[in-house]
Amino acid sequence: MHNGTTITQFIIEEQRRVSGATGDFTSLLNDVVTACKVISNLVNHGALVGILGSAGSENVQGETQKKLDVLSNDIFIKSNEWAGHLAAMASEEMDDIYPIPASYPRGKYLLTFDPLDGSSNIDVNVSVGTIFSILRCPGEGTAPSKQAFLQPGTQQVAAGYAIYGPSTMMVLTTGNGVNGFTLDQNIGEFILTHPNIRIPTETREFAVNVSNMRFWEPPVRRYVDECLAGKEGPRGEDFNMRWIASMVAEVHRILTRGGVFMYPLDSKMKAKGQGGKLRLLYEANPMSLIVEQAGGRSITGPERILDLQPEDLHQRVPVILGSSAEVARIQGYHLEA
Repeated sequence: MHNGTTITQFIIEEQRRVSGATGDFTSLLNDVVTACKVISNLVNHGALVGILGSAGSENVQGETQKKLDVLSNDIFIKSNEWAGHLAAMASEEMDDIYPIPASYPRGKYLLTFDPLDGSSNIDVNVSVGTIFSILRCPGEGTAPSKQAFLQPGTQQVAAGYAIYGPSTMMVLTTGNGVNGFTLDQNIGEFILTHPNIRIPTETREFAVNVSNMRFWEPPVRRYVDECLAGKEGPRGEDFNMRWIASMVAEVHRILTRGGVFMYPLDSKMKAKGQGGKLRLLYEANPMSLIVEQAGGRSITGPERILDLQPEDLHQRVPVILGSSAEVARIQGYHLEA
């Protein structure tokens, strides 16, 4: 028997604080939670249910899709299209937006999601996750176009992620702090276990793919060089380095104990005409809202990510986020340059 707060109870209590709330938003979040529970079950069973390996297809970014990428995308659509809370959805795995079919009522919200972040790790049994963001649909009652999704991150109504690791957790913000919930497999409910998460202001830990160092711009190279120099360098401190290649896992570690995650712009991306590696709508914006609500910072280098005006559904951006003091230092190096 548990005596904690379930995520449903938590969301309802949050709703009661909002004058004129109709319950649509609460019901939408519950549908998202259901989708994450289903995906968690598939991830936990892995090869036992035949969901590992490549799907033999590519997504709009030209990346090879895993079987679970495709399954997770379908699960999110089927869990959220029917209830009348959404006008449309957009996914990292789909070329275009997904309007709610005419057979279902159309709602006032938009949902964007990365159904399985870090899916390259699934075959080696390393933590993966789901990232989502909720926006209000402009022009309520009308059929939305792609343009409806191109809103700055500051306009997000809510953002969250589920991490499928040793335990399944959901981390959620509705713009009033960040809270973490752990899935109790015995009762099938997410229970509040990490209330009011705050990122430590300072850190001695950073996460970056150092194999790309030769392609980095000078501000990022300067920061990492200082960290690697340790006690003998200008920082006078030894740093630890981490790299999981799953944004959900990296951000979750930062929320738990502090740190900096970097996927900076580099010359290799510029040569390909890319503005960065991570997707603004499906990864950078929701994670930036979570990090900022937990007291951290999130930037492209010189700019705050949440202030960016999206120009395309699958726009990519550089991402540097985490403990506020370290991210401010990196931003200062960019502004100096």
